[in-house]
Amino acid sequence: MEANEPTKAETRTPPSKREQLSLFARNFFKHPKMLGSIIPSSPFLVKRMLGRIDWERARVLVEYGPGTGTFTQEILRQMHPEAVLIVLETNEDFVNYLKRAYPDPRLQIIHGSAEDVQAILAQREIDEADYVIAGIPFSTLPDTIKGNILRATQRAIAPQGAFLLYQFSPNILPHLNQTFSNVKRTFEPLNFLPAHFYYCVP
Repeated sequence: MEANEPTKAETRTPPSKREQLSLFARNFFKHPKMLGSIIPSSPFLVKRMLGRIDWERARVLVEYGPGTGTFTQEILRQMHPEAVLIVLETNEDFVNYLKRAYPDPRLQIIHGSAEDVQAILAQREIDEADYVIAGIPFSTLPDTIKGNILRATQRAIAPQGAFLLYQFSPNILPHLNQTFSNVKRTFEPLNFLPAHFYYCVP
């Protein structure tokens, strides 16, 4: 091993909270419409959303817009050793951060759009996802892209799976009802900003 080569333990050291918040804040000011909030999601929102996942059954999970990995880290902690997590991120800064921060062999980090989720799964010879988790701000997306993502997501999810989504605005609800057979909504006040949580069955 070279003198300056990081050890396995060093590469798996969790990122510092300061580094995570700094990167998130910088990208919020650069791309406010793509993030929606200046700070990552709260533990309360993470717990509320991920509490709906059947971890023993789930083998393929997909996350849209992981950012600095607030949900990613917790998904990796809870998911089955034989499961895979595919994250789709359009921001190259976040892609590079995730690759360095979470060197888990079950994690596949894709620099790409949620519109292409079906093609991305097909490239990996995966028929369908058990769960898709997302927090991308649909309210700031053009209607065409919004519709493309929702339809592609609905087709990518297994019949017994679900789409787990949080938003800061309730405006997405009519679009969810048009796309998914069953949509349940709850609210998490202990988050900045308070968030609407949607559990959608394909």
